[in-house]
Amino acid sequence: MRVLIAEDEAELVEIILEGLRCEGMAVDAVYDGAAALEQLSVNHYDVLVLDRDLPAVHGDEVCRRLVDGGSDTKVLMLTAAAAIGDRVSGLGLGADDYLPKPFAFAELVARIRALARRTAPAVPPVFHLGDLVVDPGRRTAMRAGRWLPLTHKEFGVLEVLLAARGTVVTSEELLERVWDANADPFTNTVRVTVMRLRRKLGEPQPIRTVAGLGYQLWADA
Repeated sequence: MRVLIAEDEAELVEIILEGLRCEGMAVDAVYDGAAALEQLSVNHYDVLVLDRDLPAVHGDEVCRRLVDGGSDTKVLMLTAAAAIGDRVSGLGLGADDYLPKPFAFAELVARIRALARRTAPAVPPVFHLGDLVVDPGRRTAMRAGRWLPLTHKEFGVLEVLLAARGTVVTSEELLERVWDANADPFTNTVRVTVMRLRRKLGEPQPIRTVAGLGYQLWADA
């Protein structure tokens, strides 16, 4: 899952970044509306956490342009205003959810995950592929009853491959979905992460390399 935080309170941004990355999300951050629009134009995000009172370009205008452009990125709007009228106004702009400040971090995570599930075709809450069982909500994976000690990136790669339902996922797609904007597009980090994930999954190997294309999970394993 990839998330963009658009918030001008630097201390709050650092707290959110650290927390969401610990939850296994790929997260980028910007501090004004103009930078948010630029990032949204070059990267695909599942969820935009958008402060309403942004400098440069107001959060309302960022939301409006995103919706008018037909983006499937879900918008979670943040604001210090707690009045019902403000919430209604924000949702009327096209925001998908609304969270007043201050908020509990656990609620922020829950709302982001709920919105992210709406950006793709419906998937089961727990994935089953042969003897492989993956629970995205609890961030756990097991194979043949054995717990798999996956890193955040390994789990993210596995989650994207499972959601693809057997179709091929390119290295570029994995880099886009699992890593943030700081990832080097010319790095071999995807290949190395897949190699480590395969080692932990064991045999028979469920991850298949499709030469010149990418990776897929196949049920024959």
